[in-house]
Amino acid sequence: MYNIVYSQGGVCASDGFFADGISAGLKKGNAKDMAFIYSEDLCEVASVFTTNKMYAAPIRHFRQMGDFKTNFVLINSKNANAMTGQAGVEDIKEVLSFCPLQAKNPIMSSTGVIGVRLPKAKIIDGMKLFDLSRRDSACAAKAIMTTDTFPKEIAFKVELDDGSSFSMGAIAKGAGMINPAMATMLCFITTDANVSKSEMQEALDEIKTTTFNAISVDGDTSTNDTVLLLSNGRSGAYNKEAFKEVLFKIMHFLALEMVRDGEGATKLVTYKVTGAKDDREAEIAAKALSDSLLVKTALFGEDPNWGRIASTVGASGVEAYEEKLKISFDNLCVYDRGEILFDAEMEKKCAVIMQHQKFTISCDLGVGEGSFKAYGCDLGHEYVKINADYRT
Repeated sequence: MYNIVYSQGGVCASDGFFADGISAGLKKGNAKDMAFIYSEDLCEVASVFTTNKMYAAPIRHFRQMGDFKTNFVLINSKNANAMTGQAGVEDIKEVLSFCPLQAKNPIMSSTGVIGVRLPKAKIIDGMKLFDLSRRDSACAAKAIMTTDTFPKEIAFKVELDDGSSFSMGAIAKGAGMINPAMATMLCFITTDANVSKSEMQEALDEIKTTTFNAISVDGDTSTNDTVLLLSNGRSGAYNKEAFKEVLFKIMHFLALEMVRDGEGATKLVTYKVTGAKDDREAEIAAKALSDSLLVKTALFGEDPNWGRIASTVGASGVEAYEEKLKISFDNLCVYDRGEILFDAEMEKKCAVIMQHQKFTISCDLGVGEGSFKAYGCDLGHEYVKINADYRT
């Protein structure tokens, strides 16, 4: 058995990890725009990246490094270093050659505008401001933000029955270009658990399906999506079941925070699909709902337009039948296997539910035992405003 408790410190909660954010002049107004994560010990690294075939230079660089351990991650915002080809990779190599002497096999991650070469001089000068003794996860979380309205971090401590313990913490960014094929996001998870790289990778690959791959803000998949899980093993403690549970807690929390912070979003909606032919078909239907622009705009208008729900499920390509489908807003069933329950009184009740910041739309397909939950938000005027002038 084990006990999982909330902890402070984000990516610095685990023993031997340090982090901070600084301003290198990439953003206006002296805002934080560069961060580092540093471990006194070399770390095993597990990773998940975007499915976008136009993946950015930092991902190219990481993959070219092969099998390695690292103790230093450099992160910049405002510039994605994407669509820059091999020249973008060479820029990374040059920048990393100026890392602090303590950095071993350093890696880089970037987020921001696509199609612009790295401002190498500013980044290199910015690294001179790094103090590797600082443990300011919150500042690092702020530095990696783009259109985020708040920083995202969390940490837990796992207490094992034998008296040993390990910690795990994370920071993340993401608010737009988020689609169920990994959100447009950066997430950095650190732990002092004594876990192998293969077990970390296995856990990360499994948990991404119901967390970062289950969210949608706008249906666009970024070029830079990155999740890195680093372990320095310093605690000497490990329990596989506890490790997976705490990793899920962290990734699930951060995934929902990204949806909650969706550009201009006012709603966080869970799409619960049950009764599908199998889990894969449930996932397809749920993600279709979370990704639908018609559904998103109905959410923004607080319009319980259940017809859009039915239409989206039918268009998703999964096995579904009008006479077997059941649709509910929270616990209010509006359509029950061919019977329309949506009268004027029901509409008023559903409209009240849709005024809430969080609620659930459930679809029982009545076909099999498959189930899946996806998460999404509404889409309104503010999203258009933000993305109409993103580059400027």
